Amino acid sequence: MSKLSSALLAAFVILGLSCGRQSSERSTTEEVPAEFYDMHNARISLDYVGSYQGVLPCADCEGIRTEVILLDESQFIRKTQYIGQDDMVFEESGIYTWDDAGNIITLQGTEKPNQYFVSENRIFHLDIDGDRIEGELADQYILVKQ
Repeated sequence: MSKLSSALLAAFVILGLSCGRQSSERSTTEEVPAEFYDMHNARISLDYVGSYQGVLPCADCEGIRTEVILLDESQFIRKTQYIGQDDMVFEESGIYTWDDAGNIITLQGTEKPNQYFVSENRIFHLDIDGDRIEGELADQYILVKQ
């Protein structure tokens, strides 16, 4: 009878240890805040500070040579030049803000369209409603990091 008692005791100990281990793993997982898993966005994950350049389409000129410089502390400089019309370069500066998702910046104090989707080594010029431009000319609304 002592062998049976020893076997039952060992079984209960093993069962107790395995149940205890599962509950501690479960409680550890539950303690991690949901925000921890949703932290992957351009603002946090990318090295977005720098100069982005490209030529945007223009209805009445050959194109708009555009440079957007994103600086530390949410500062920006945007330079534009209308190719084939004038050699004059227009420069605007100010602050930019991020959307709640941390992927789109808005250049404050500038005329619309003034939003850009931030991606790896490039920013996408968005339309007046803040949407990605689609169609044949979509690739021409990309400014590449220099």
